[in-house]
Amino acid sequence: MASKVMTNNVAASNVMAETVSDAEIVAQFKQRGCWGLYTSVDLKGCDPASIRDAEKIHRFIVELCDLIEMKRFGEPQIIHFGPCERVAGFSMTQLIETSLVSGHFANETNAAYLDIFSCKEYEPARAAEFCRDFFGAESVTYQVLFRD
Repeated sequence: MASKVMTNNVAASNVMAETVSDAEIVAQFKQRGCWGLYTSVDLKGCDPASIRDAEKIHRFIVELCDLIEMKRFGEPQIIHFGPCERVAGFSMTQLIETSLVSGHFANETNAAYLDIFSCKEYEPARAAEFCRDFFGAESVTYQVLFRD
């Protein structure tokens, strides 16, 4: 699993090592007093049936929020759309008390592109692994960004 941690700042010293543990990310988040923690998760080779099932996507949102200890605010929005086959698939959003979880599932490529943003810390690698396992993905990559 690949992980990159970068900040919005220009200085080269703000780009961290390619692989960083969840404990290090959480410690850095707290030490810097960041406003938010953002993780983008890209899944490739997902189980086709799982990314085309609105009920399963709903269950995913609930379980992910439970895993990362985020309180959901209202019900998730899960909508299937796309003007052409290349981008057709479900998109979802879930407000959480500390921000937002969102994503898009691409039917043509059996890929998923998920985003987690919160002003409360969570474990990005743990979340990314959960996403991979839940959708039966062949691979996962994720990036972490501190929002100052």
